[in-house]
Amino acid sequence: MEGSARSTSITKRGEPILVALPFTDELLDSGVKVALAEYLFKEGILSLGRAAKIARMPYVLFSEHLSRRGIPVVDYPPEELEDELWVASL
Repeated sequence: MEGSARSTSITKRGEPILVALPFTDELLDSGVKVALAEYLFKEGILSLGRAAKIARMPYVLFSEHLSRRGIPVVDYPPEELEDELWVASL
């Protein structure tokens, strides 16, 4: 979500039970399911696969959607990324 519009999560005993999304042009353009899936993935609440299911998009298409929106699909800390790249080069 861009600008000053913010999403809100309501929890019960630490578990999310409700997510409120601001009514924005993005929401209208992408639809409620995609906007919700995007938010839940971005906040680390859902995995990429589960978020793609909520968005009713294939995994690859949802990954591409996130990338176009500037949301990283892979979020490695720098030291883990270096380790992964080193292992991949073997």
